[in-house]
Amino acid sequence: MKLQAVRNDRPTTGTHKRNPGFELDIDWVDKCVMNRSALERRGATIGARRTVKKQWQAAWLLKAITLIDLTTLNSDDTPGRVLRLCAKARQPVRGDILEALGVGDMKIQPGAVCVYHNFVETAVEALKGTDIPVAAVSTAFPHGLIPLELRVAQIEASVKAGAREIDIVIERGQVLTGDWQGLYEQIKAFRAACGEAHMKTILGTGELATLTNVAKASLVCMLGGADFIKTSTGKEKVNANLQTSLAMVRMIRWFRDETGIEIGYKPAGGISSAKDALTYMALMKEELGNNWLEPHLFRFGASSLLTDIERQLEHQATGRYAAAYRQPMV
Repeated sequence: MKLQAVRNDRPTTGTHKRNPGFELDIDWVDKCVMNRSALERRGATIGARRTVKKQWQAAWLLKAITLIDLTTLNSDDTPGRVLRLCAKARQPVRGDILEALGVGDMKIQPGAVCVYHNFVETAVEALKGTDIPVAAVSTAFPHGLIPLELRVAQIEASVKAGAREIDIVIERGQVLTGDWQGLYEQIKAFRAACGEAHMKTILGTGELATLTNVAKASLVCMLGGADFIKTSTGKEKVNANLQTSLAMVRMIRWFRDETGIEIGYKPAGGISSAKDALTYMALMKEELGNNWLEPHLFRFGASSLLTDIERQLEHQATGRYAAAYRQPMV
């Protein structure tokens, strides 16, 4: 393979080298094949075999909070809703719960706050004094079907407004027709427009027909310079699931083995319970290792996950489950 020459350029422990992008290798893309039945069998074992209880569960759930992209991407979003979301990001868990768990002095904060472009400046202003980045969904989210120059301009506008992360969407039709060169060129253009902002590429996996297509699209996006690959916009009929996640993280592992570059992963859509979060964290630990339990390499795209995590933490602290309204989001 063309990329084997740089296999020894592996980041040392504790460092992270950003993906510089590589030439499109069609031969490699053609080699990508996924066995759905095998991935479904493997996926079914993850939540069943791995479980954590008591104080260890609390520790994992506190870690999960640091991996969440707190998100509001609704048609009725307002500046007020974004301000409330940012307030929650500043204090994701009630102080009395943290004190009861003995971690009141820990810095617990989400990985990012994710909003539409129109609210980037609002979120940036609301998060001043913290190091919580603002992520903007871009490139005609959720479908990506406007002219390329307008999508690039939207990325540039979001970066100028203060977004430090950009979640772009690919054209699913390019995957379905096998236009890998076209997809690669678009990803390169988006990465160039992002500049120093990190780029997450949303595949819309529920609309890609096969897991082999998911694997090939993942590889092309990584070759084009993606910092993260992400399952879904949250607007598709089928969003994140374990078999799709396995296909994507195994492509991340293959890419790391061939290039030495570690790419992040973000499942999004439908992950709303603490149990789901723990299952996905177990998947990342088993398939990729502990490095992928840090926010620079793993995020949850979620809007309601934090509520259930906070409920579980309150149960750990008090022995009682609280109503969801005691941990309001927005």
